[in-house]
Parts: sequence; C-alpha cells; structure tokens
Amino acid sequence: MLNLEPGRIVPEDEARALLIGRVWSKAQGGPCVCVLRSGALHDLTQIAATVSGLLERDDLHTCLRREDLPVLGSLAEFLSGEAGQLLAPIDLQAVKAAGVTFAESMLERVIEERAGGDLQAAHEIRARLAPVIGESLRDIAAGSEAAAKVKTLLQEMGLWSQYLEVGIGPDAEIFTKAQPMSSVGCGAEIGIHPISDWNNPEPEIVLAIRSDGTILGATLGNDVNLRDVEGRSALLLGKAKDNNASCALGPFLRIFDEHFTLSDVETAVVSLHVRGADGFEMSGESRMEAISRSPSELTRQMLNRSHQYPDGAVLFLGTLFAPVQDRRAPGQGFTHETGDEVEIASPRLGALVNRVARCDACPEWVFGSRALIANLVARGLGDRV
Repeated sequence: MLNLEPGRIVPEDEARALLIGRVWSKAQGGPCVCVLRSGALHDLTQIAATVSGLLERDDLHTCLRREDLPVLGSLAEFLSGEAGQLLAPIDLQAVKAAGVTFAESMLERVIEERAGGDLQAAHEIRARLAPVIGESLRDIAAGSEAAAKVKTLLQEMGLWSQYLEVGIGPDAEIFTKAQPMSSVGCGAEIGIHPISDWNNPEPEIVLAIRSDGTILGATLGNDVNLRDVEGRSALLLGKAKDNNASCALGPFLRIFDEHFTLSDVETAVVSLHVRGADGFEMSGESRMEAISRSPSELTRQMLNRSHQYPDGAVLFLGTLFAPVQDRRAPGQGFTHETGDEVEIASPRLGALVNRVARCDACPEWVFGSRALIANLVARGLGDRV
C-alpha cells in the first residue's frame, strides 16, 4: 500500500461533500460501507451492507446524514493500514466503460496518421474538413445529421475508421471493463499485463448509476489500457482491459446534492500525474467539456429496455488524454514501468493514487460476490445486502 495522507486524496470541499466509501475493516473482519465526515469513516453497514444496496434506497441522503452512525476509524488510520484499507467504493455493480467519447482527439490522430508527419498535408486535410466540421468537431453531435455528413466526407477521403464510427456515429462503444468486486481502491497496486510493452493509464470520471437508470454520483477511475494489445486487433479489447488489478476506482463515491451535480461532472477537469522510480514524470489533463456524447446519453445507451443492471452499474466516461511523451528512448512514446505512481485527480472528487505492478505480481482477486455474501452472513448482515 502507498503511504498517503488524507489531505492529498479528499475533495477540496470535503466538508460539504457526501462521500461514500468502502473499507476492509480489521475490527469488523470484512468490508464495510461508510461515509466520510470530518476525517472519520462512519459505518453504514447496518443500514446497507453493500454500496449497491445503499444506492437503491430512496432515503439515501437521509442515511448519509444520520448522526448516530458508529465510527470505524479515521481516514488516516485506514490509509496507514492500521485499521484496514480503502477498497473501491463499489461492490456488486456492473463495471462498464464508454470508449472513444472524445472524438475530436481521435480525428486528429487519424489526420496525423494519414498525413504521415507532413504538416502541410495535415493542414490540407483539415482545410477540406473545415466546411463540414467548422472550427471544431466538438460542435458536431454524435449520431446527428451533421455527423452523418462528416462521415460521408471522411469516407470519401479514406479517413473513416471503426473508432470514428463509435465516436460520432449513432451507437456509442459500451464495453465491460471489469467484473463486479474485482476493482481495486486508492492506495492499492494497479496491474499491467506482462505481455504488454506499450500501455498507459486512462484518467476518467466514472458515474454511479442506480438500477432504474438514475445517475446518483461520480468517482474517479483508471481504465488501464494496453495500447499494443488493442492495437493488434479491436477484438482483443477484453484482453487489453479486463485483467487482474487493472481497474482502479475511488477514493470515494461523491453523491449528487445541492453542492455537486451532473453539471459539475460535465465541466470537470481531470488531471493525471505519473511519477516513476526512475525519476520520470509526466502530467496531462482531460476536460469533460470536450466530450462528444453527454454523460446522460451514454447512460441511456448503457442501461435501457434492452440492457438491465439490477445491482446498478458504474460507467467510465472515457478520456481525452493520450500520452505521447518519450520515455525509454526517443520516438518510442510513453509506457508504464513497474513502480510508477499514478495520480488521477479532480478538485471536486479528490485524488485516486495507485502504484503500477505486473498483473501476475499484484494480489490475486479471490474475494468475489460469493465470498462477500458469505462474509456478511457470518457477521449477521445477510439481510442487509
């Protein structure tokens, strides 16, 4: 576990934020759902033993503001490992992700590839696109008539790709990132599959969605990506995405209220900072205002009459950031090294911090849904799932 201080990971307005967490409590002998208040983690497990169940409650806000909740310990005690450890702030929910949601950056990469490094050729391509796209692809609504015209033009220019199809076409790319209970939390190791030599973090905002489709809040996520594996074939997406410890979420799930709404998510800035044991450092950011589809639209495409999630779901919203800074050698771009510390942050959501290791060196995932239920039953909480 990383040695973290509470002030580094909590939102800047922690005092007024509704923050749901999940911890492994040494004293309780298992996972506990909790709410963070003034640096202390208050136990919600007697109200709802799972985050999934808690989010289904109509009195969610009332539960989070109750004054009679017992204290599990301070956040500092869990970050140090003294009282236990932070877990991902979700449990039984499906873990889904939307890809290519920032089509403008994807189009720019397609243009650069087509131009073969020739700046004049790239300028000529953009000039041909300008009458249709205007100043920015950001103004083209995915799936709209204008987007269809852009598609026709790009096809005529030989620039269309399967990635742009889901970027501005009618159907979003929604895939399964990880299995329920497999995500790791803030401070844990995050895994890179050993077959990969070209990979990167993907800093994203993640929505928490109730089974009826209501968006209740948001957290931060790292949708670790193996660029070489997915680059070989889009059909290898599952191998590139769903691996041991390859999905990190946290540090807390912030619930929407009068101080934090979906509008704050839509205008958020997500920053990334990587610090390597070799002295390498890299920073970048992703601005949610540049997203091609709204979070609400992505949610509707994920959960509808054809796709139900009775335990709720979380949805990664995608990232604008694609690191290109050279690391191992000039021209080779960025890839992770074992020991990298990755910090994904946004002022209203705090900071998710993890250290990179190989998937086969990270702790094995052994505590799944059956283990959770067995643990809760043994603690007399089986009726509160």
